[in-house]
Amino acid sequence: MENLERIENRLSNIETLLIGGKTVLNFDDLAAYCGLSKSYLYKLTSTGQIPHYKPNGKHIFFNKIEIDEWLQRNRVKTAVEIEAAASTHVTLSKGSKK
Repeated sequence: MENLERIENRLSNIETLLIGGKTVLNFDDLAAYCGLSKSYLYKLTSTGQIPHYKPNGKHIFFNKIEIDEWLQRNRVKTAVEIEAAASTHVTLSKGSKK
């Protein structure tokens, strides 16, 4: 049993790597690539919150580059970046009061 689970995990990893090499993803590819549920992806496409294409009006396709950009939106700054910005702001504020 342990070997079967290990083989299934390795197959899953290989499938993910193969999907990563594609430039256009179908719905199932995207679900596997992003790790999001299909129902959530349907909601995102129906509300226009995720970039997608419907060349024949039925099947949905996704541009991998656009999906990568969409996944990386709304970046959260690290504590070090916030501290550096605060320090710069304080330094500049003191200089403008003179």
